[in-house]
Amino acid sequence: MAKSREEVPESAKISLLNCIDLSSRNIQSSVSLLKQACLDSGFFYVINHGIDEEFMDEVFSQSKEFFSLPLEEKMKLLKNEKSRGYTPLFDEILDPDNQKIGDYKEGYYIGIEVPEDHPDAHKPFYGPNMWPSADILPGWKETMAKYHEKALEVGKKVSQLIALALGLDFNFFDQPGMLGEPIAILRLLHYEGLASEPAKGIIGAGAHSDYGFITLLVTDNKYGLQICKDKDAKPQIWEYIPPLKGAFIVNLGDMLERLGNCYFRSTLHRVLGNGQERYSIAYFVEPNHDYIVECLPAYQSEKNPPKFPPIKYQDYLLQRYKDTQADLNSYK
Repeated sequence: MAKSREEVPESAKISLLNCIDLSSRNIQSSVSLLKQACLDSGFFYVINHGIDEEFMDEVFSQSKEFFSLPLEEKMKLLKNEKSRGYTPLFDEILDPDNQKIGDYKEGYYIGIEVPEDHPDAHKPFYGPNMWPSADILPGWKETMAKYHEKALEVGKKVSQLIALALGLDFNFFDQPGMLGEPIAILRLLHYEGLASEPAKGIIGAGAHSDYGFITLLVTDNKYGLQICKDKDAKPQIWEYIPPLKGAFIVNLGDMLERLGNCYFRSTLHRVLGNGQERYSIAYFVEPNHDYIVECLPAYQSEKNPPKFPPIKYQDYLLQRYKDTQADLNSYK
């Protein structure tokens, strides 16, 4: 995909990712490519995933319609205690040590729809979603609910390949205690047309790793996403990930890093603005609330003990949200 000089500096590094074809019958080849990507950068493309481009375009179109509403309309859907709904500009600060202000983006959270009278409705991140009025955005709820369902199917297919790459059973992750009853979060994102200045602490999305199992990301045709393969390097080296029409950009989260004792890494990434509006759609595939994240037996030994203590996943996720997102009381 050709890049525009207005979008990417001439001296910028571009990362070339492996491309995983979910329609391929050569599972061994797909697993090999995926494993190579997970060891190299923790990022890869997924194509032929079963969600057609026309529907993806419709999701983007309806996302733009929401973000184009007046702020007072969007604030009527301000996120609740279950992290459902609208998040304004600067709500999130992903890299507080290096950011002067919060992320220069707004978002909208949609989770698995759980009625208020459901036995699990009391759990964090579960409950009814918040939806714009059908009078204002007709068909919006139905489109987003359908996308949420389809993206979870893709996430489970990718998880099967990851299981094989780790030497596990094909359906290891697709069990009730993990991805069979997951926390799965769709987040629509809109980056304002502000040019980032990392040295001054102004950035679209601060440097971070994702918290869960994997993230499925689709973007518009604007550059912005960068990865840092070695977060301990001084100075850090950042590489752009080119947009790829119709493909998911998939990256590994902290849970997978912990399960494999850092065999696969959860890679640092950020988003730089270049003065143009940018839209993306992130889908976070997260395990069940009660899943205990701990090193798999095959990835620990006397010489290589677990690098992280066991932790219940909901506790980890709640802490990460508390560390990076504005308190609801700040909006009162």
